[in-house]
Amino acid sequence: MSETGRSTRERILQAAGKLFYGEGIRAVSVDAVAEKAGLTKRTLYYHFRSKDDLIAAYLEIRDQPNLALFKRWFAEADGDVAAKVEAIFRNLARSARHSKWKGCGFLRTSVELVNLPGHPAMVIGRAHKKRVEDWLCSVFEDAVASREARQLARQVILLLDGAFAVVLLHRDPSYMETAGAAAARLVRGLMPTPRKSIKVAKVRRTIRPRTG
Repeated sequence: MSETGRSTRERILQAAGKLFYGEGIRAVSVDAVAEKAGLTKRTLYYHFRSKDDLIAAYLEIRDQPNLALFKRWFAEADGDVAAKVEAIFRNLARSARHSKWKGCGFLRTSVELVNLPGHPAMVIGRAHKKRVEDWLCSVFEDAVASREARQLARQVILLLDGAFAVVLLHRDPSYMETAGAAAARLVRGLMPTPRKSIKVAKVRRTIRPRTG
């Protein structure tokens, strides 16, 4: 693809991303995306065969950046693995306090396409969530018994995605922080307890002389 073609495609995706995330995929027409991008609808269809392809591409470009952001928040946090996992939730809570925050784009799209499980966007959404789970599993394999890592990763994913839904419903980011605290407790509950060194004190018996 030429630089001009790439630039035009990026303009379309940028426009679609803002509209789809802000208003939902059903509410946004191809005409609205073309207008937002400053292009004709014919040009848009040159780069994307259908609105379904555009929706799928909108999620696809969010996949790696979202995972990279989770990894950065984890790496930059102080403390043990549990504290680092909690930091992900804490950073998400901070994001949720922004007026333009509308939850998880992958989950919101899946709700709108709930009757179309084979839709390309649903396939991409499932793959993204599985990548996050796999990454968490790899992190936990170094911190807990390997047989527990996958189950723990799934539990944290459930807390994460559940928090997305509840925070969006109540508009209260503290639910995300509560979920983070629960995730940290789950992780710590499976981490091996550090073995404490036991100092054996020498007990000296004092022998008192007998009297009488």
